[in-house]
Amino acid sequence: MNLSIILGVIGPWQVILIVAIVVLLFGGKKLPELMKGIGEGMKEFKKASKQDETPAAK
Repeated sequence: MNLSIILGVIGPWQVILIVAIVVLLFGGKKLPELMKGIGEGMKEFKKASKQDETPAAK
């Protein structure tokens, strides 16, 4: 069964609702710290995945 049929398509109102909930949960002052942490985590993930792709030098 196709996953998009089950979950539906995420529209602009759903995105606005999700952003509003995140702001209410974390507050406006914590949001930049949260985004910084997510960005650093993504950067580390990309770095680790690139290291796994390169063959080991002997």
